[in-house]
Amino acid sequence: MGSTAYYGPIIHTFGPSELEIIPSGLIVIDTEGQIMSLTRQVEPHSVNLVLTSLDLSPDLVDVRRLAPGQMLIPGFVDTHNHAPQWAQRGLGQGMHILDWLDQITFPNEARFSDPAYARRVYASCVDGFLRQGITMASYYGSVHGEATKILADLCLEKGQRAFVGKCNMSRNSPPYYRDATVEESLQVTEDCIAHIRRIDPHGRLLKHVLTPRFAISCDPEVLTGLGKIAKRNPDLPIQTHFNEAEQEMTATMGLFPQFTNEADLYEHYGLLGRRSILAHCCHMTDYEMGRLRELDSGVAHCPISNMTVGGGFMAAPIRDFLRRGIKVGLGTDSGGGFSSSILDAMRQAMIASHAREVASKGEDKGLTIPEAFYLATLGGAEVCCLADKIGNFVTGKAFDALVIGTQGADSGIMTMVEDDDDLLTVFEKFIMTGDDRNITRVYVQGRLVKGAM
Repeated sequence: MGSTAYYGPIIHTFGPSELEIIPSGLIVIDTEGQIMSLTRQVEPHSVNLVLTSLDLSPDLVDVRRLAPGQMLIPGFVDTHNHAPQWAQRGLGQGMHILDWLDQITFPNEARFSDPAYARRVYASCVDGFLRQGITMASYYGSVHGEATKILADLCLEKGQRAFVGKCNMSRNSPPYYRDATVEESLQVTEDCIAHIRRIDPHGRLLKHVLTPRFAISCDPEVLTGLGKIAKRNPDLPIQTHFNEAEQEMTATMGLFPQFTNEADLYEHYGLLGRRSILAHCCHMTDYEMGRLRELDSGVAHCPISNMTVGGGFMAAPIRDFLRRGIKVGLGTDSGGGFSSSILDAMRQAMIASHAREVASKGEDKGLTIPEAFYLATLGGAEVCCLADKIGNFVTGKAFDALVIGTQGADSGIMTMVEDDDDLLTVFEKFIMTGDDRNITRVYVQGRLVKGAM
């Protein structure tokens, strides 16, 4: 058998307000997991005729027809995720960010000095996110090089697309959980970069992501060194926390008094640009907004953690980001919130946006379901500079996809589907009330990583 084709309802997006609903589409995937074609409005009896028109022999194409109540959507992209926090999710809710780090997070992440513990937790983590339809994740690892390599190995083994980063922390963290020296911090980073390139030399699924946790945890020399690595390696993404909470921002400016804002700080060290994934961005000035837009940096919006850890109900200005043309995606933030679900992140993003609509007296309108779906798929791909590879079903992109079931054994506890529901209605019911039980199959680069055929 050669190519594979999927026939049935297909939903994807081309932009914040460009949702495409295809009641009967045919998508053809080659043996490398790339999308060869997407044909719209195909009648059930015309599938072979369409394949023939594409110069494909129907006998050599494995056609998989979606069952009643099923639909195909792109895989979810998690732009901000702390893999070591998988086992601490839900702890410390309501604490201020720096207290939460000291009392909950750093003791937990220190345990990843044990490779056996790291393997056990990371295996559960990657499996858990794949079950929830997260086909691409940008992971913060711990400070430990060996554990970070294990995380990368597991992502590749299990088939998840991922950025994997050794977390750089050389100061302002407990002695038991920090890089011993500036030199060690940078050398372990280089070792992890080399490991990921060795196990996935073409970057088919994996990339190392430079990961200064935030400026508070990094000596200036570490930031300088990471900036030099970034300059030498223009393929590597960069991730950090940015303007997350007032407590964190005040501490940052106290450590770097030569700067008046975090945008100038990270830009000075060569860590702010098109490849930068900036988590949270809750408190932004017009100047910083302008720098992010000019430098084409991306925002990882983490609405659940913003409202449960950090010290206040922090509703990031997502409508303003979109209006200004700043790239925005969604992040689960793992331990920073109570849910590892991108579906929950979509819903909470809508809630946060409605809060901002009230606070702005109607100037910043709340997000719609199509906009939240965009943030979870193509928007996240854009933030990760992967929109040429994933995010929707455009010809030439990788087939990272979810089969959603809404009826019978697949219905879970989502709102029941009625006979007169159109496809958009069913889609909205899934987005607002569905969960991982409705995600029946998950594909990454054409490979089935959840479910059975």
